[in-house]
Amino acid sequence: MLNRLLSAAFAALLLISLTACGPGEQQAQQTAQQAPAAPPQQNFTLKLAETWGPNFPIFGDTTQNLAKMVDTMSNGRLKITIDSSNKHKAPFGVFDMVKSGQYDMGHSASYYWKGKDPNTLYFTSMPFGMTAPEQYAWFYYGGGMELMKKVYDPHGVLSFPGGNTSNQMGGWFRKEINSVADLEGLKMRIPGFAGEVLAKLGAKPTNIPPGELYTALERNTIDALEWVGPSLDLRMGFHKIAPYYYTGWHEPATELQFMINKKKWDELPADLQEILRVAMRTAAYDMYAQSYHASGENWASIKQEYPNVEIKTFPSEVIDAMRNANEALLTERAATDPLAKEIIDSQAAYMAKAREWTQISDQAYLTSLGD
Repeated sequence: MLNRLLSAAFAALLLISLTACGPGEQQAQQTAQQAPAAPPQQNFTLKLAETWGPNFPIFGDTTQNLAKMVDTMSNGRLKITIDSSNKHKAPFGVFDMVKSGQYDMGHSASYYWKGKDPNTLYFTSMPFGMTAPEQYAWFYYGGGMELMKKVYDPHGVLSFPGGNTSNQMGGWFRKEINSVADLEGLKMRIPGFAGEVLAKLGAKPTNIPPGELYTALERNTIDALEWVGPSLDLRMGFHKIAPYYYTGWHEPATELQFMINKKKWDELPADLQEILRVAMRTAAYDMYAQSYHASGENWASIKQEYPNVEIKTFPSEVIDAMRNANEALLTERAATDPLAKEIIDSQAAYMAKAREWTQISDQAYLTSLGD
């Protein structure tokens, strides 16, 4: 009897509740009761290999900044662990490790992979090419990203701008370069297209990992080297061995790269892909600002702290020979590789357009100051 009374009372209360709700609220309640529980959000961890050693300034700061940003923006759903070159032991093997899936991501420089695919070198910096603002504009608004995708797609790798050093110095030399003849037989650490330019003029370019540069110069394995600029060069101690510091020609806008294994990228939900994309772009720009700041500070200290360093500019004869060799190599590449031609033509056309604005804005402003 008691059970029947309780059942009747419950039915009456339910009827009152349903009557009090509007038709829309009733439907919402029924839908909520029928809908399955939302699945728990999945967490992801990406392993990143970098060409640089542990705690390497500016370059290493960039990967650390990236990891912090994706962790914060994803509320912990996406994390990046970083292995420096001392751990994976292959500073110039990052491309292969990301391509094979041994690592999910990499941070390095695209021109290191010219032996794997010669068209990768155009996306770091080119001799006598674009400045950093011009090159960033080309990447994001002038078709550069689409061309880079064409190059990296066959390897199952995505590549994104990974931080710019701005205009790099021409390098540290034991002896002055007074003529083209002084380049004959010169053993120099210089990667990318610039190395090919110097080889055409009789030099012997080579590439050496960052951690081995000082030793190679000290032991006469090389006669000269270029690394970055004041932002990173002074701490390396090159001035103790090679006192002639030349201004740049070869890398006016050195852009590093973030690489991502395509299969791993496709596994990420769309929101985490966007978080990663935004974090990479932000970390890259922050590296550009940090590098510019550090170069400005260190340049100001050269005369006071390193009075024996002699700042030099290559003679016009040498610059002209380099420029001619560069143009000849570009013509050769464009004639034998359609994709190379597409990239070379795109960069040349964009630079011609952007440079007019650079000259009438920044260059005209600086010239007008007369300092």
